Amino acid sequence: MSEETLAELLEKTPTSKFHYTLLSICCLTYGFTGMNVLLIAVALPAITAEWHLSKIVAGAMLSTGYAGMFVGALTFGIIADVVGRRKALLLTIVWASILTALCSIAWDVVSLSVLRFLAGIGLGGALPQPGVYISEYVPANRRGKYLGLTETSWVYGALLAAIFPYLLIPVYGWRLTFLVALIPLMLIPLVFVFLPESIRYLELKGKSGEALNTLKKAGLIQKSVTAVKRSVYAEYSLKNALRELWSRNYWKRTLVLWIGWAVLVYTYHGIFTWLPTIYVEAMRARELIGPLYWYLIITLMQVPGYYSATFLLDRVGRKTVLVGYLAVAGIGSYMFAAATGISGILLWSAVVSFFNLGAWSALYAYTPELYPTRIRGTGSGAAASIGRLAGVAAPVMTGYIWANLGLSTAFLAFASAHFIAALIVAFLGMETKGRVLETISK
Repeated sequence: MSEETLAELLEKTPTSKFHYTLLSICCLTYGFTGMNVLLIAVALPAITAEWHLSKIVAGAMLSTGYAGMFVGALTFGIIADVVGRRKALLLTIVWASILTALCSIAWDVVSLSVLRFLAGIGLGGALPQPGVYISEYVPANRRGKYLGLTETSWVYGALLAAIFPYLLIPVYGWRLTFLVALIPLMLIPLVFVFLPESIRYLELKGKSGEALNTLKKAGLIQKSVTAVKRSVYAEYSLKNALRELWSRNYWKRTLVLWIGWAVLVYTYHGIFTWLPTIYVEAMRARELIGPLYWYLIITLMQVPGYYSATFLLDRVGRKTVLVGYLAVAGIGSYMFAAATGISGILLWSAVVSFFNLGAWSALYAYTPELYPTRIRGTGSGAAASIGRLAGVAAPVMTGYIWANLGLSTAFLAFASAHFIAALIVAFLGMETKGRVLETISK
């Protein structure tokens, strides 16, 4: 019987306890990271009131976190390709949790901005890691669902980011809210015990023996397997990796991903970091409970949005889902801009919440699939980092446009961005549904 590569063996593995454990830990990592990213959004009205901040200053403060995420996404994507997925994941969890919690001691706008920037490095680094892990372990016929479910866990982090402030701020103030950022540290022992290094990464680095033993220990192959086809060892080069992203084979993929990430980060964080404040003003509320309640309800609309997209990914394809959900999110944003009362604002907020987050599910699944193992961390991190650049602009631009041109104009910008991304993906995107990673990368 002819020998097979480790990747070929992985593609034949049935769903097992290992896959469910991997999915659970990656979902928890992604969800808690989402919680830590969004804690500032729900705390913002209280911070703004205490420090008497204008919309422009508050937006600039929010943007510092996304500046840190830009640095972290690219840096830790490179680290994941150099030292491994597991070490990069552990480092980002610790970094993001501790620095986000330290935001509780901020005494003014400058100190909070610095702490948010530093926390953002870890947060930006953490977000791409679970997707890379999942994509390199799960067979092609189930990969879309697993990646979509991982991205779906963001909504539970978003809900926690709404629930904790809803319960804590009225009684204890906004500072205690940031201490819940330490909760993800409980994942550290789980990663140590249950997550081995990526098999494809080990194979790429010439560690086929270690990779084979890892597969056996995880119960993914029979212990009687003693030999596999050897892969060619690949020495990592940052210069070559970045050049390859824009090579003849990959430039269209890179363009689609960079625009997709930029648009979804800009629209999501531009909308949802400001949404509690929008509700406070639209409802003319003198206290936060009512607006935070509605923010929680609208956030809940992300749940069916995520799942509807996730279970379509392996059926109709990543490209189709991404284009469709981007387009409808654009329509929702346009109708929000035209809304004249609180009922219209809430209705179209729900539509945007549903379809924008569904688009995220498709993009998150799409990203690690489009690059070969040798540059998967760098490519995914680079796409995410471009998104974080848009994230830097999103809060301050939204605050500026709202303050000077009105809220409707801000949402017309969100609508335009969604439509542009949908067109780019439609014309330049490729379909990856059901295809093995090594086949896609050729």
